[in-house]
Amino acid sequence: MDPNPPLLKDTAFHELKRLIVDGTFPPGAFLSERKLAQRLNMSKTPIKSALDRLEADGFIVTSPQQGIVVRQLTLREIKEHYDIRIALETFVVRQIAGTLRGEQIAAIQGNLAQQQSCLDVSDTTGHVQADSDYHLLLAGVLDNQEITQVMQHQRDKIMRVAIQISKQNPSRMPMSLAEHLGIAEAVFSGNGDLAASRMAEHLAFGQRYLLSG
Repeated sequence: MDPNPPLLKDTAFHELKRLIVDGTFPPGAFLSERKLAQRLNMSKTPIKSALDRLEADGFIVTSPQQGIVVRQLTLREIKEHYDIRIALETFVVRQIAGTLRGEQIAAIQGNLAQQQSCLDVSDTTGHVQADSDYHLLLAGVLDNQEITQVMQHQRDKIMRVAIQISKQNPSRMPMSLAEHLGIAEAVFSGNGDLAASRMAEHLAFGQRYLLSG
């Protein structure tokens, strides 16, 4: 038995966030505390706590007129998200280039193989998840907790938009994988400037892609 089982409010938060991120509850969907409690087989108390956290993190909005609604990211939020990532992730790959241990290289190569496997079976959600994990793996090599925390906080918010748009236009996914391969090649070979340049181009394209979508 787990000596430290998760609190119900934490379980509710992570499950509801998952349902929002994977599109089960799409932008504009109306949520009901009662129905959510029934779905998760919980009382309303942990559900209300989870909804408060989701609202603070920008996943939902509540109002007396409409109730609880899943919110869509604004174009400004998407742009600013990528502005932050370009600044952070170009720094990350420049710093880690040529420093990776064998197990770190193997983890990144395994992730790239997972991305390819998702493409092979047209698993859009799985590919977007693996794409996000790739960037966190690179950040994990640097072992800067502040940078990693910022990236983890942002990832779920942008992932739901990426899943939504990638399902509408899946042609971006193989292009993204090719760019990931190029970034990894530069990082493994120790060329930090090239890795940073490729990362900046990759994220700038992703920014334009989501904004146009």
